[in-house]
Amino acid sequence: MSATLSSNQSALDIDSSSSPSHSSSTLSDSFDFDQPLADRMRPKTLDEFVGQQHLFASGKPLKQLIDSGRLHSMIFWGPPGTGKTTCGRLMASRIDAEFITLSAVMAGVKDIREAVTKAQFSRAQQQRSTILFIDEVHRFNKSQQDALLPFVEDGTFLLIGATTENPSFALNNALLSRAQVYVFKSLVEEDLVTLLNHALSDVERGFAGHISIDAAITGEIARSADGDARRALNIVEVAARCAMVGEQPWHIDEAIFREVASAELRRFDKSGEAFYDQISALHKSVRGSDPDASLYWFVRMLDGGCDPLYIARRVVRMASEDIGNADPRALSLALNAWEAQERLGSPEGELAIAQALSYMASAPKSNAVYKAFNQAKCDVKSQPSYPVPNHLRNAPTKLMKDIGYGHDYRYAHDEPDAYAAGENYFPEEMKRQPRYYEPVNRGMEIKINERLNYLRSLDKLAK
Repeated sequence: MSATLSSNQSALDIDSSSSPSHSSSTLSDSFDFDQPLADRMRPKTLDEFVGQQHLFASGKPLKQLIDSGRLHSMIFWGPPGTGKTTCGRLMASRIDAEFITLSAVMAGVKDIREAVTKAQFSRAQQQRSTILFIDEVHRFNKSQQDALLPFVEDGTFLLIGATTENPSFALNNALLSRAQVYVFKSLVEEDLVTLLNHALSDVERGFAGHISIDAAITGEIARSADGDARRALNIVEVAARCAMVGEQPWHIDEAIFREVASAELRRFDKSGEAFYDQISALHKSVRGSDPDASLYWFVRMLDGGCDPLYIARRVVRMASEDIGNADPRALSLALNAWEAQERLGSPEGELAIAQALSYMASAPKSNAVYKAFNQAKCDVKSQPSYPVPNHLRNAPTKLMKDIGYGHDYRYAHDEPDAYAAGENYFPEEMKRQPRYYEPVNRGMEIKINERLNYLRSLDKLAK
């Protein structure tokens, strides 16, 4: 099926007046509707591969390895829909290797043994190398990962593991040391538009001549896919099915796109890398005194489906860790925002969290309490459990008083300025009294520092 395009027409914006009508059977006969569009459009050669130029551009190490045919075991780490599986298949094709795929979600040691047997047979009988591709390899436990090691070492197969999780945390060091890690990045909008144009203009595998779409909607789909090629193609496929009403060519308009895209969420995994990256970005934006970036990452997390109560708890932590006594009101505001979210839910509670974040990002910063607390913890862990000095012990009974509990204790309120100058409140065994809390010269801690310096001057006079 073909259509004549005017010079100012997009390859995808096919005018119905230039294409003859077709029944729905024509489209269904052109390809297998049961096979997802994303699978049909999978690149057949590296020349068709879109994105990941930092890996596959001319002169890049991975491109050189593929061109030379000298591959090694590797780990592909990156978000979904960035071409990890496709790249593995293309590599196998390039070196004419047997390609065995396993999903770590469903496979076990038995499946690994079967793959090993196939690889050994292919190596002995057909003189072909084998690539074992394991999707979501981070889901393999330690014993399953260890089961791969001897066969990676002796060359029974080349291992390509695909993972969306940070390999540093998800994979054994032994396996990591035997495989090179390559980072796949989310596809940029231009890459996704290229893929969509291909899918909508491809005669054999795509919707060419059957589905038209405005270039502006193509860009909207690319943006809503959030760097995921599979998601972009799935949106087009669902939108195309929604548009298949009446005679061809069918048209995907903005209303159809909005209906299909309304259920899409941004990339966010509450137990994965994106989760920790985004909460880290939010925390560091507050610490860096940028209220605008703080609100951006807050909304990004909400948009991805994060529980607002989780964010509210983290906001309380930020108030103590990064603002502290420079503005003690920040902790109260954070706690109030948490309570507002619990009482009101969304979206009213989320506005209270936004208020707390913007205030905290704008407030003076101090990590003096945070540092003091950590240093005190370090000293307690590294030193013996010294006894409490007698003068600091409570003496509710006669026996306790007789053995010296509370003896010589100086009641601060009875002292000048309510301060017992020169008194020691540390264990006697600690000869040098540590100074953990060092207020910064910002916010309320300016006053706190002045007060502490005054009290320390009294201590010196008392000695």
